[in-house]
Amino acid sequence: MNALERLKTMTTVVADTGDFNAMKAYAPRDATTNPTLILKAVGKPEYRGLLDETVAHPRGDAPELLVDRLLVRFGREILAIVPGRVSTEVDARLSFDTEGTVARAQRIVELYAAAGIGRERVLVKVASTWEGIRAAERLERDGIRCNLTLLFGFPQAVACADAGVTLISPFVGRIYDWYRKRDGVDFDGESDPGVASVRRIHGYFKKFGYQTEVMGASFRNVGQILALAGCDLLTISPELLEQLRGSDAAVPRRLDPAAAAKAPIERVRFDEKHFRFELNEDAMASDKLSEGIRAFVADARKLDALIAEAAAR
Repeated sequence: MNALERLKTMTTVVADTGDFNAMKAYAPRDATTNPTLILKAVGKPEYRGLLDETVAHPRGDAPELLVDRLLVRFGREILAIVPGRVSTEVDARLSFDTEGTVARAQRIVELYAAAGIGRERVLVKVASTWEGIRAAERLERDGIRCNLTLLFGFPQAVACADAGVTLISPFVGRIYDWYRKRDGVDFDGESDPGVASVRRIHGYFKKFGYQTEVMGASFRNVGQILALAGCDLLTISPELLEQLRGSDAAVPRRLDPAAAAKAPIERVRFDEKHFRFELNEDAMASDKLSEGIRAFVADARKLDALIAEAAAR
């Protein structure tokens, strides 16, 4: 077996792309999307038809509804390829709006349902702000499964698990980027702060029996991925999937739930005040959360403009 096949024996591999051809090539179980990935995909000629089809819907739809229609249209195509779930993102401009997040998530699920796709195949992506976590808690109670994204700090992870969310996506590569810039060090897999963050979260969840799945995300190199072999899920770009497929490296299990269950870990709880304080104390997490929201908002605005341009033709 190649390294990708070996990884799949202990970890669910997810495609981090909006490119259908890449998904077919690497046979992931699930796929994740966001406005950045959709923006990149829709710029390719082979996917332009999905944009044209979306804006050809009866005129008069609000711009934000057209965006959701496009995201769901891509999601439907993805679900025709992968056997599992697709993650579809709520507009990052709602990251601090609990009610707005709930309403948009409900509409995304309704759009999938209108196309005959059940909610068990959809994860709604929500930013791991306090408001986003509260929205996800409500959505989960209503049977809408959530993927909490832009997660950089331990308090975010614990608050998500206590809220009963289905899945979290700690951003390994962006954590690595922050510390690399600060310290001027190219960390390897074992010393990588992003890897250490996911290992801590995974161990804590397994120790206390949380059902929330941990999906490492935003990888910069294969070493980070292999250092997290055994994590519940890993979402990986096509470039890194290709490197794994072309490698015959051994892939030993690095995260072991049984070992975590025996570890001397203390349980913690975060109310709103504690959550906000601890997140603010973590300069990396607070910096990357703010930066990530701004970046997703910028791409959401670009997607708005692209859709408006197509609708005006």
